[in-house]
Amino acid sequence: MTLKRQLLLVSLLALMLPWAGCEFIRETESALRASQQQMLASTASAFADSMEQYAEEFPDIGSNDYLIGDQLYGHQLETAPLIDGYFDDWTIEKPALRDLPGPDGPIRFAIGLHQQFAYLYVSISDHNVIYANANSLIPGDGAQHADRVRLISANPPYLEEALSFAAEAPGSVVTYMQNAFGFAPEPTIRAYWQDVPGGYQLEARMPLNQLGTHLGLIVNNTATIDHPGVRSASFSARSPGAFVSTSQALTRIAENLLVQPGMRMIVTDFSGWRIATVGNLRSSSQPGSTATSNWLRFAYGAVVEPGKTAAFAEPDPGGREQQPYIASALDGRRDDEWFRSDNSGKAVVAVAEPVMSGNRPIGAIVLQQGTDAILSLTNQGLARLMNVTLIAMLVVAASLLGYATWLSRRIRRLSIAAEAALESDQLRSTLPSSNAADEIGDLSRSFSNVLIQLGDYNEYLRTLASKLSHELRTPLAIVTSSLENLEHEKLNEASAGYTARAKDGAERLRRILTAMSEASRVEELMKNAEPERFDLRVVVESTVNAYCDAYTVRRFEFVSTATESSVDGSPELINQMLDKLIENAVSFSADGDQIDIALTVEGDDLRLDVSNPGPPLPERMRSQLFDSLISMREKKDDKHLGLGLYIAKLIADGHNGHIDAENTDEGVKFSVWLPRL
Repeated sequence: MTLKRQLLLVSLLALMLPWAGCEFIRETESALRASQQQMLASTASAFADSMEQYAEEFPDIGSNDYLIGDQLYGHQLETAPLIDGYFDDWTIEKPALRDLPGPDGPIRFAIGLHQQFAYLYVSISDHNVIYANANSLIPGDGAQHADRVRLISANPPYLEEALSFAAEAPGSVVTYMQNAFGFAPEPTIRAYWQDVPGGYQLEARMPLNQLGTHLGLIVNNTATIDHPGVRSASFSARSPGAFVSTSQALTRIAENLLVQPGMRMIVTDFSGWRIATVGNLRSSSQPGSTATSNWLRFAYGAVVEPGKTAAFAEPDPGGREQQPYIASALDGRRDDEWFRSDNSGKAVVAVAEPVMSGNRPIGAIVLQQGTDAILSLTNQGLARLMNVTLIAMLVVAASLLGYATWLSRRIRRLSIAAEAALESDQLRSTLPSSNAADEIGDLSRSFSNVLIQLGDYNEYLRTLASKLSHELRTPLAIVTSSLENLEHEKLNEASAGYTARAKDGAERLRRILTAMSEASRVEELMKNAEPERFDLRVVVESTVNAYCDAYTVRRFEFVSTATESSVDGSPELINQMLDKLIENAVSFSADGDQIDIALTVEGDDLRLDVSNPGPPLPERMRSQLFDSLISMREKKDDKHLGLGLYIAKLIADGHNGHIDAENTDEGVKFSVWLPRL
């Protein structure tokens, strides 16, 4: 792992600071929210005790007729809708519409209340609308059939009445009242039939005092004028359900009880139907205090407990509160819940308390309050904490990342300089950051001292061959002359053998010294040789022909694609360089192998390649291959001291060229680049 990544990981430890702050915020909000729930529960209990004094305002659960059938709910409307067959001017949302299954699709309906009138809206899916005529407006025995909507009204145990809506054509509808006395038009009721794609819509307005305590709805979807088809009913005509609506008396009582702003009270009957609603959850804080950035909302949501979405805290659009905590209160047990807004992050605490009459619940009090008083997204202190923590974390991370980048770049420059110093002919002792006073400066100076010592040692090794050759020649000459003089003396057989072996060893030592001094002679020749212009292709071709005669057990192939192959230098030294390369190729190949020599043009240079089959070059020796006294032969002898390739490199460098070696699929290839004239 790089130093930059290590320091970046270390910088992540700075996250412990915001984590600790987040844990503090989480625990604090949980504690304050629990305290607020307890306070709200005490308030709800007091309100429920007050409501018990007005038990007569709650529906009488002791009356059996209250439980007959399903129930219709009357929504309070803020304004009176226009009777035109459309729902768009009703001040309730479409989710408040109740759904019934129909033969051709859903049937949706709602009842609204405004002042002294009740309003009915019904949307029916019907693929074949059958309009009424003179013989079908008033249903009865022998009458023809038509699509119609019937609103059943009853005051148990008295007889029921029915309002029948059937249209001869789209537009205003004459409403008929059906009771024990027969059928008759009802002029106080206004109704409108509106055709829409896939069915029709009915809207009606009727005086509230004409409706009974129980209502039912019947939709007759007629197949043809002669066949009644399917009758879709939400409530049976024989058992209409109790009509539930907001109690004005309970609403006034709740308004007198609820004086605290930012709190909402919902009163339900024992079935969960909403019979009073006062107050709202709007924030009492100053305008603009809830304006926050998206990132802060995201961060706040990640810090605090998510809770249920605040949409569940809103009153049910259908009028019936059936949430679990309210259902518990209707069973006689106090319960609480809390919710959180996805948009603002604000929490809502809710408590449901049963309203008792004797030992039985007759309804429930639901108190809901926003958490403006406790930690929430509107809290400016939390916003500042989030901002400061984020900025501090970013500054720390950026600083550590920048420092890691600068530090790793210094170390990388030092590493590159050290590698370059080792690969060059002359070891450089000056490295980057050598003047720095930190640990990297100490490391750079230590590397520089090592390079100085390596340079001295390398220079010693480079001149060792010439020094040994010079120093050993005189002692070797004395030994050789002494051995020659001994040959003229009378020696026994054993002494003569020892003398012969000593003379043979002295001869081998002389050849070794000659080879060691060859590199020095090449350096002298490079300094003193007069450069001349010659054709490299001609020189190489003639030399290769000589190799064919010298190495008869090898095959040589020369190929040249260079049309202009003039170079400036010494042909004799080029021949000597080629001798070393060919000698190396022969020594590492087997009898019968082919050695390829190629001359090509590469840019402004001439490239001379010598390829031979054989073992590949070890990767560890690639950088030392052309150094002095380096040999890779397993069986070393007096002819191979590791100076051949070193001499070839001296000659290539002396001609302003360079030499390199690489492994191929067949063996090894040595390449020499020489500048072309």
